[in-house]
Amino acid sequence: MKKGLCALIKKDFRLLLSSKFLLLAAGSLILYSSYINFVYINIEQENFSVYLYDPYHLQERTSSVKSVGSREELEEKCSDGNSVGIHISGKKPEIYMISSGIKSIDDYRTAYAISALSPGHPQKSLIVGGNSKEMKMRREITAEFLFFELSAVGFLGLAAMLFKEKQMGVVRVYGIMPVRKSSFILSKAGLFLVSDLVFAALLTLINLGFSAGVSVLPGVLVQAGILSLVMAFTGFICAVVLPGFRQFSMLYLVLAVFITTPVFLAGQTGITWEWIKFHPMYHMFKAMKDAYFHTSSVGYSYYITCGTAIILLFLFACRGLSCEMKREG
Repeated sequence: MKKGLCALIKKDFRLLLSSKFLLLAAGSLILYSSYINFVYINIEQENFSVYLYDPYHLQERTSSVKSVGSREELEEKCSDGNSVGIHISGKKPEIYMISSGIKSIDDYRTAYAISALSPGHPQKSLIVGGNSKEMKMRREITAEFLFFELSAVGFLGLAAMLFKEKQMGVVRVYGIMPVRKSSFILSKAGLFLVSDLVFAALLTLINLGFSAGVSVLPGVLVQAGILSLVMAFTGFICAVVLPGFRQFSMLYLVLAVFITTPVFLAGQTGITWEWIKFHPMYHMFKAMKDAYFHTSSVGYSYYITCGTAIILLFLFACRGLSCEMKREG
């Protein structure tokens, strides 16, 4: 078995090289790293503009608040969707703004506008956490890029290799050879797992720096390995079941639009859905981000569930491959 597995690994590695997969991974690494280092961290996030309409001069002016001459002008200034307006004509100020659609952000904008009215000396802030704004941005965007890259590559990579071998007649040949179905699958999954782990390590070290990258790397590699195997076996099963790559591509579009997009929206924008906690990829996404921030929101049940899922997906993949080899034969 060991000799046959080594032969399969060599064959799959040559197929991997010929498919330009490693070149594509290197291009993705350069593209993501260039965007993070030269674009994303240089994006300025300006404070909300605060406008005040105070017809009776009840409020002492502050340098961080801009005055307007009428209520109509106040509403016009707030129409950009970012600015916050304050109308003072009584004891309690009235807040004007276009809602962002997320209550927590609206509350933050309201609190910021009210605090801008205070002319007193600002209180000292208690600094919590060890990450600067730039490092926090680096950790967040790197985690997100890695998650969605592995989700896409893991699902497409192994399946694309299987479709190519079906076209070449390799599956038919191995169907009559004394080769274990598990070895056929493990050789491919092992190669993609190693390439995904190398990609994850390089992406982390390049964008977080050596010191910060090494500190989070053990946890990141664990999450990358789980995601890689889950998506690889899932893609393999879909490739075995579906008749052609066109149908598989349509399924991938469904995966990208209806499965990974809600995960991104819930994890990045703060949108709250009660049902998202039942979404398995959402928990993997959270675990990936937790690994980059040295936090943990998942327990032993998460790892037990992931391990069980990987084993079941592998068994389904073996079963599906057996059926496919019988059809090819």
